[in-house]
Amino acid sequence: MSRAPASAQRRVPGSLGPRWGKPVGWTLSRALWSVTRHGLDHVPATGPVLLASNHLGFLDGPLLMGMSPRGTHFLVKKEMFAGALGVVLRGCGQIPVDRSGDRGALVTAVAVLRGGGAVGVFPEGTRGRGDVAAMQSGVTWLALQTGTPVVPVALLGTRRSGGSPSDLPHLRQPVHVVFGEPLKLCARAGVPRRDALKLATEQLRGAMTAHVHAAVDLTGMPLPDDVERPIGPRRP
Repeated sequence: MSRAPASAQRRVPGSLGPRWGKPVGWTLSRALWSVTRHGLDHVPATGPVLLASNHLGFLDGPLLMGMSPRGTHFLVKKEMFAGALGVVLRGCGQIPVDRSGDRGALVTAVAVLRGGGAVGVFPEGTRGRGDVAAMQSGVTWLALQTGTPVVPVALLGTRRSGGSPSDLPHLRQPVHVVFGEPLKLCARAGVPRRDALKLATEQLRGAMTAHVHAAVDLTGMPLPDDVERPIGPRRP
């Protein structure tokens, strides 16, 4: 990888933050909602890993931080790093990112992965329907750049039925966190870099969409009311 400009250099977060942030997220989630985890064995116990999750609501980040079997550094929109919340996010090792384009955040994530850490990404880019109908390419770039496997994650029940993406689920509402089988992305030989990134991103998007709907079938927990199940065969 080419050297990043000085403006993109950032302090690489250590592993201590996720070590205390994870039990805090776990305790709060377990106390307030009925959380069930599936497929924990799909997350490698050691070595670099990318967790790529669908994004339904405000709860997703704190929930996945607590429910991941490993301490994880998440890419979080920079607007969240204000005031007391920003102090907490930085303290538990999260990485601020400008969603309009932020090479510095990617450089930081690469450093975490090359140190054997775990990085979490919500590649849809914003809270919404959670069906991964579209996604950004940042997580794919990280996977191709570092050779890191991507574990798709499906979050279900993280906002109340019929509510907006800003709503929290009702107290003790069932919430499911479903980890899928790791996916290793590879750039196609002889394909220009930009095209290879697009192809790999579509491959991952298709895998994540299939995983989300498989999680719906597994748990019986539907996607939000405004989401329709796709008709016909899913793309690989």
